[in-house]
Formats: sequence, structure tokens, C-alpha cells
Amino acid sequence: MFTRLSGLALLVSAALVVAHEHRDQIPLDDFASPTTGHDPADSDAWLKKYGKQIDQVFSGPLSFSHLPYSRCLEDPSADFDIAVLGMPFDTAVTYRPGARFGPYAIRSGSRRQRDTRGYTLAWKVNPYELGSRIIDCGDVPVSPFDNALAVDQMEVAYSSLLARAVGSNDSPARSNAVRVFAKDGKEHPRIITLGGDHTIVLPILRSLNKVYGPVSVIHFDAHLDTWPAYPGTTTEQSRVTHGTFFYLAQEEGLMTNTSIHAGIRCKLQGYGDIENDESVGFQLISSDDIDDYGVNAIIKRIRDRIGDSPVYLSLDIDVIDPGLAPATGTPEAGGWTTREVKRIIRGLAGLNFVGADIVEVAPAYDNAEITGIAAADIVHDFLSMFLTQEPPKAPTSRSWGARDEL
Repeated sequence: MFTRLSGLALLVSAALVVAHEHRDQIPLDDFASPTTGHDPADSDAWLKKYGKQIDQVFSGPLSFSHLPYSRCLEDPSADFDIAVLGMPFDTAVTYRPGARFGPYAIRSGSRRQRDTRGYTLAWKVNPYELGSRIIDCGDVPVSPFDNALAVDQMEVAYSSLLARAVGSNDSPARSNAVRVFAKDGKEHPRIITLGGDHTIVLPILRSLNKVYGPVSVIHFDAHLDTWPAYPGTTTEQSRVTHGTFFYLAQEEGLMTNTSIHAGIRCKLQGYGDIENDESVGFQLISSDDIDDYGVNAIIKRIRDRIGDSPVYLSLDIDVIDPGLAPATGTPEAGGWTTREVKRIIRGLAGLNFVGADIVEVAPAYDNAEITGIAAADIVHDFLSMFLTQEPPKAPTSRSWGARDEL
């Protein structure tokens, strides 16, 4: 039996050899034609044959969503309506460091995004087609050795960009709110900041206060960040951490008393932490409230709390459950899903936003860039949130394409 099978195998092999002789194969020379037809001495050969040197989604310089990139702090001619600005600061954390690499991770997570493919079914707009000039202004070169110096560097950088003239005139997508609330009556650019640990909000609020006065804050986070100080605080500078900056901002008169947290679920010393939080000017939405009341009720509560005041939105990536966004310094179990956070953000469109940030992305703890990708997608939502006058309308009915075959 074995001999008969071996002989059959030899016959099949011989047949395959005959079938694959040279006369049945495609010569390799046939594949060479795309590289012919140009002068090897022509320095414009690529441009003539293939056109512009476009960046693929996986190639090119690293800017957010392949946007135009400028070192805006050293280039006063760089004009914009909205700037993406990195603040790679993480030396005021209480647990895991690494958020200094957050701006890089968020930009890397945005590689598959670009201005020519910015339309989403959820928003029903492409924010890059709404008349505003949006650019990536690079990173603030913050000191990793001196926190007082770094905080001042971030404040000066943010103030410098706020002082620029807007990049376009009479964009129909922009609200007059930015101009109405400005002390000088002028329109100022808006900045989406990529952190960095959450301490960056203190210098940002100081900068915004010079232009708008006290602002309300919508704070997405697992933690309150309104504690007066941490144990071991012995100097004035040691009070400045990513868990105390709102308390310090309230001391300095940078916020109104109409701010609100969303997604809180951290452990507390006791109810005294809540009483202190209320004294800082915050109301609180817990992570469990989404189960008890739903997304729409959370949106309504935030909008009712903020009203018509100028508002700054700060989003700590740890508001999302660490199963979906693990790359953060102080993860807390039981958070919201990425989709839930995105839906709430859509419901906030039309408020008088003067700026926003996303912080605490620490890519050393990530897996397959899932946190960086989620953060980049949220930044895209921020752009649409800034540039639309109301939340997108929910469909009243939806056809699923069913057909009557009778």
C-alpha cells in the first residue's frame, strides 16, 4: 500500500513540474514597466509621474491628524482660530508618571484621522470644513527639573497664543461668545491642550482669567482634584499637584461657582471631601449616575449647571474605564465607556467654550495604542463641539434597509 501511494505522489509531482515550466510562467520583466518611462537625470521625475508627496496615514511628520504644523511660540506669523498645543509635563503626579509622553501618544493615535476625512455620522459635520483655521502648534518646552519654572512656562505659552489674532474672518461656525466674554471685546483663538498631567490646568486657568475673568469648568475625571494639599506638603510649591490644582484655582479666583464634575468614582477620606469640593464651586456627577439616570439626564444636568457662562472643559482620560483606556497614571475601576463619554461631549455643543484639554495619557501603560486612539478621537469631538451651535439631532426613526419581497 505504501509503495503504491509513493508512486502516485511521484506522478503528481512530475505533473506539477511539467505544468510549471517556463513557458507557463509570467516573465519578471513584465513587472518592470511601472519604473520605466522617465529620464533618470530628471529631478522632477517623481512629481511628473506620481504627483505630490502625500503622507500616508502611517507616514509623515507627527502632527495631530496630519494638520499643518508650526512652532507657534517662535513664529508670530502663524495664524489660527484653533490650536492644538502639547504640554508634556508630568512631574506633579501622586502615582505613576509618564504623561509627558501624552502629546506624542495622542498625535500618534490620530494618524488615521485627517482633515479631508473628518465627517462623522454622529456629528454630521466635518469640523475642518466649517471655516476655521486649525493647526498643530507643537509642544511647550517645559522644564522637567523645576516645577515652578514649568508652570510659568506653560502659562506664558498659553497666554502668548491667546493674544494672537484669529486666523479667519467671520466664520459662520464660530460663536460670538468668545468675543462677548473677553475683557477687551475682541475674539481670541481657542486652544485644545494635550497633556501632560492634570496640573497643566492651573496655568491654563491663570491665562484664561486674564482674557475672560473667572470661568466655569466641566471636569471629566475619576477624581475630584479639589484637595487642599497632600500629606507631606511643606512648601508653597509642594501644594501644586495634579490633585490640588482646582483648590488653588479657587483660592486665586480663577473659577466661578458653577462648575461640575462628571464621572467621579475615587475613594475619599470621608464626606468632608465632598463638602470641601462644594466649597470650591463644584457639583458632582458620579460614574454610577449614568446607569441610574442615563446619558441625556447627565447632559441636561451639565448644561443647566453651566448655563451661558464662559466654560472650559478638562477631560482626564481616567474618566474612561481602564479596561478601555489603561494608559493613565491613576486608574480607577468602574468608569464610563469611550462611547458614553463621546455621547456626552456631543450633547454639550453650543455652550460658550473658551478652551479644552485632554490629560493624563501615559502611553507606557497602553496596549496597542488603544488609549492614544481614544484620546485622539475625543480631540476630534472637541473640534466639532467648538464649531457647532447645538448638539446634533438624534434620528427620530431609522430605516434598516428591510425590503418587502412580496
